[in-house]
Amino acid sequence: MANPQQKHQAAPSPFNLDDDDLYQHWRDQKLEDYPKGLGDLLVEIKDPRTLTDSEHSALLQRCRKANMVLYASKTGADPDPEIPLAMGRRFGLQDLNKNWLADETGLTSLTVRTEGIRQQYIPYTNRAINWHTDGYYNTAAKQIHALNLHVVQQAATGGENALMDHEIAYILLRDKNPDYIRALMGPKVMTIPARIDEGGAEARREEPGPVFSIMPSGDLHMRYTIRVNNVLWADDALSREALAYLQDLLNSDSPYIYRGRLESGMGLVSNNVLHDRAAFTDDATHKRHYYRARYFDRLAGTGVTDCYDL
Repeated sequence: MANPQQKHQAAPSPFNLDDDDLYQHWRDQKLEDYPKGLGDLLVEIKDPRTLTDSEHSALLQRCRKANMVLYASKTGADPDPEIPLAMGRRFGLQDLNKNWLADETGLTSLTVRTEGIRQQYIPYTNRAINWHTDGYYNTAAKQIHALNLHVVQQAATGGENALMDHEIAYILLRDKNPDYIRALMGPKVMTIPARIDEGGAEARREEPGPVFSIMPSGDLHMRYTIRVNNVLWADDALSREALAYLQDLLNSDSPYIYRGRLESGMGLVSNNVLHDRAAFTDDATHKRHYYRARYFDRLAGTGVTDCYDL
């Protein structure tokens, strides 16, 4: 059976199921000296608004290997939105997803809301958010390829994040059974139902699509949520088996899952890797405030053809 995503692919890609030699060649390079813990992904910097060439190089090096990097800056609780915006620009990100609940800057301020429309959505609560990639409910033309976070203020307790490189998830699934990847590349394996507004009108149409897809550049994109509500999954045996294996992987103690708590002045730069969020508790002086920046483009210099000898 042909790879269902191959017809959309222009560049040779290690994610093409029909080219196992290229996959194995890339896989060996990918796993060589792969980060062993959260500390391997952390870079100390002074200020994202005035990032030095050496700081950028250290950040980029980790993104090229793991599709993500964590930074610890000296900006503390400074709420200047230019901090995450400047970081995005330094990585060549231009196409910011200014979603309907975003700030005027295009950033999203993730804080607990107790009134207005935002309180209806889980990112604006203190509840846990399970494994996902951002924008999985977007249309195929508006998928999120880069996700950056910046912490202005952390909660009093809780709020840890778990992170996993989506290319590693692909490797673990393909090595277990290549047909798992074939199933998860199915064009209707994951469907987001239409969202109906309070007046009964369709606010967002139904969105079917794959979990894994190959971009024209040859890069891998992942569209996923572990949630079972408001998601319709393909119900064939192979898809169920593949999804169960992925869920077990994400709920495991895999060394490829990094867990930690970001503090004020810290942040994440990523190619929209898999992530979750633990529940948290605010108090009078510690009210969790993250800036979230979603982009339709990918971090510059981190493509598979940029990073690997293919």
